[in-house]
Amino acid sequence: MPDPQPSAPRRTPLAAVHEGLGAAMTDFAGWLMPLRYRSETAEHNAVRHAAGLFDLSHMGELFVTGDGAAEALDYALVGAPSAIAPGRARYTMICAPDGGVIDDLIVYRLAGAEYLIVANASNASTVAAELTERLAGRDAVLADRTLEYALIAVQGPRAAGILAPLTDTDLGQVRYYASYPSTVAGRQALLARTGYTGEDGFELFVAPQDAVPLWNALTEAGQADGLVPAGLAARDSLRLEAGMPLYGNELSRDVTPYDAGLGRVVKLDKPGDFVGRAALERRAAAPAARTLVGLAGKTRRVPRHGYQVLWDGAPCGTVTSGAPSPTLGRPIAMAYVRPEVADAGGADRLAVDIRGSAEPAELVPLPFYHRS
Repeated sequence: MPDPQPSAPRRTPLAAVHEGLGAAMTDFAGWLMPLRYRSETAEHNAVRHAAGLFDLSHMGELFVTGDGAAEALDYALVGAPSAIAPGRARYTMICAPDGGVIDDLIVYRLAGAEYLIVANASNASTVAAELTERLAGRDAVLADRTLEYALIAVQGPRAAGILAPLTDTDLGQVRYYASYPSTVAGRQALLARTGYTGEDGFELFVAPQDAVPLWNALTEAGQADGLVPAGLAARDSLRLEAGMPLYGNELSRDVTPYDAGLGRVVKLDKPGDFVGRAALERRAAAPAARTLVGLAGKTRRVPRHGYQVLWDGAPCGTVTSGAPSPTLGRPIAMAYVRPEVADAGGADRLAVDIRGSAEPAELVPLPFYHRS
């Protein structure tokens, strides 16, 4: 029997807009997404110095409601959603019983008994299935409402100034990792001061039919401020400079939050059990087997995902993400290496095997970039 034909990737409500702008489109996690419009470097620099407009409608939106939602999510996730105040959000993870990361998440508490969980596109269905199982028998229910939302982000130092005239919300009162029901360009939106670029910015959850009018309104409002549409390539180099992990690169089921230097998201002091607690307690008390570090190349050749890191010519770790850094003007990478390598420094002993050539590199602190 012949293999079934693969299904076509889903189109976001903005797909036709991207195509009209001449974007190079790619299949990403089952969605047709803009990779770049013309120059990913120009898009990256616009976000660092002005503002960029992103379509994030591929992300998963999972709602958990019910009188027991807070307690149920405390059990299901490694963080403490019950401690999130209504209108605020928190970065957290869902882990397997052995402590491996299933996905990293943003959890918004919209009201006392209503949470929005934003999952990575590649893991949204897995997270939904895991949560459904973990909520069973508790006074909480999960609804996957991914297709009921479009998600648009405006990111960069001029983001607030571009957005402010379009909304009735006082952006000066919107704290980082807070969300407000709002009206933006006459459309109902959940307005959140969150992002994945290392810059100030906002993410707007809207109905699919409102996505194109809102995108157009933001584009017009940002024209004088240098706002440009930005694709997945720029989003990746921006988050890498900001030292933000990407699932499938820095995070996976083979990695615990402690391996990734994110043990702070695991709330071992919260009451009661949670999935993965025993394994994560052991990992927290054990010596590290690997450490996530930042590398900066000393040549123009770029370390990429999967390349070996060398110490005195011998393998000592693996690159998880790498790219040219437009902001730093040199190649950068994140990599897992043996702890003794991370501790040693050693300016002339470290290299990356780039297609058979040992290209010298140096350890640098994460993140590579801090906004001023």
